[in-house]
Amino acid sequence: MPGSHPPRALVGWRLLALAYDLLPVLALWFVVAAGFTAAHGDAVRGGALGLVEFAVLWAVAGAYATLSWRRGGQTIGMRAWRLRVTDAAGGAPRWRALWLRYLVGAIGLLAGGLGFWWAWIDRDRLAWHDRASGTRMQRIDKPAKA
Repeated sequence: MPGSHPPRALVGWRLLALAYDLLPVLALWFVVAAGFTAAHGDAVRGGALGLVEFAVLWAVAGAYATLSWRRGGQTIGMRAWRLRVTDAAGGAPRWRALWLRYLVGAIGLLAGGLGFWWAWIDRDRLAWHDRASGTRMQRIDKPAKA
């Protein structure tokens, strides 16, 4: 329909994309962990350095997500499932909104996924991070066959 908004992404599509995105994030985490291990001379096992490592791992995952969302609206996992992050008007979200989306999304995952499951009962099918950041995840139509 001309002028209609793209459909909202269902929870299942979001979780599948998240599962796909775990692979590049794990690769980035291995690089970070290798750097900490090389600098420390052994694996980091807690303490203040462990907290610093955890914060760096969280920030690296956030950088992967927010850079991907900002550059094309999609991470690698989102491309596979034809999902895109936009602002409420359908444009490219601002950096602040993307980092807020990442922060609230992480909290929603830590709460047993409640932030994602919320989309099942939300009137607009929005997850916590969608509402908090003013962003939307939309399903992209398949390209027309030539």
